[in-house]
Amino acid sequence: MTQAFDLTILMPCLNEAETLAACIEKAKLGLQQAGVHGEILVADNGSKDNSVLIAEQFGARVVRVKKKGYGNALRGGIQAAFGKWILMGDADESYDFSETDRFVKKFQEGFELIMGCRLPIGGGKILPGAMPFSHRWIGNPLFSRMARHMFAAPIHDIYCGLRGFTRELYDRLDLQCEGMEFATEMIIKASLHGARITEIPITLHPDGRRTQAPHLRTIRDGWRTLRFFLVFSPRWLFLAPGIVLALLGLAGYAIALPGLKIGGVTFDAHTLLFSSLAILMGYQSVLFAVYAKTFAINEGLLPKDPRVDRFFKMIYLERGLAIGALAFLAGLSLLGAAVLQWKSVHFGRLDYAVTMRWVIPGATLTALGFQTVLASFFVSILGMKHRS
Repeated sequence: MTQAFDLTILMPCLNEAETLAACIEKAKLGLQQAGVHGEILVADNGSKDNSVLIAEQFGARVVRVKKKGYGNALRGGIQAAFGKWILMGDADESYDFSETDRFVKKFQEGFELIMGCRLPIGGGKILPGAMPFSHRWIGNPLFSRMARHMFAAPIHDIYCGLRGFTRELYDRLDLQCEGMEFATEMIIKASLHGARITEIPITLHPDGRRTQAPHLRTIRDGWRTLRFFLVFSPRWLFLAPGIVLALLGLAGYAIALPGLKIGGVTFDAHTLLFSSLAILMGYQSVLFAVYAKTFAINEGLLPKDPRVDRFFKMIYLERGLAIGALAFLAGLSLLGAAVLQWKSVHFGRLDYAVTMRWVIPGATLTALGFQTVLASFFVSILGMKHRS
């Protein structure tokens, strides 16, 4: 029978023998000051040094996580945790676990995710040598701002490893990432699910390890964060660029169809061609936004969205097929008109500046109609699970 605790202080560990003991001692002090029934849990991810022995000697419980990766270590530790609240932090002495009581107070106030904030913009403090220049002034502020803008995440330090969360929230989020993206996934999903989130200003101390380099890799981890942001936001990855491209294409048509001349520049058939390309690319991107959003909701990667429900009520299979068929027939009609023009000159040479005003829109409408018919069937298939 497992013992229930109010709080589990969880430390992922990979060869942290130099600093682990000091972190455990601070965690003990933090539990004492918080006045809660808690445990200290070390999730060892295959250490080759004496980390496991040190953890056990200093009174921490150890769970061995064989599958490599920061996210896997944390997931294994969380799975083994007995606390209803979990406070996680790195075991390299960069975080002060003696301040556990500040997180416990926020738990008691009903918050589900309590983020530490090391950056001054959120009231935090970074001691000299504790964070590289590029992380402090470029990467972290940039990605934190993107998280606030793209996902309405109320945080200023997206990479902070010291954070607390409830067991109930963790189970609800169904986190999937195995590497460094695990921490980012937690923030994004918590924001999308409407969790109660708050920040606590903390102090970041220099890494206490001397014999091994930090596990972070600036370029690799930065790209993985950006990739994760885009994958979890069909709106910014597909929808917004698609709408911009389509609007640019329509603007090009408005200028080129009447053959306007602006500032000595004549907009003619070549402009129509480029505008059609923009419309086709934009429409394809918008369709991918619909596909990705529906799939992500069905698979539990994103929470349900009432806008998607309204979409399926407004655009169903038969209506999509009708719209696609009309566009397809309209395009064929324009192409047919171009063939008649060719016939009128006995299939000889044409005035392409005139003919292409029929051919390009005709080809574009035909392609859009065909895409719409196929997309209607595909979206209907995706929507079956969504509507069930």
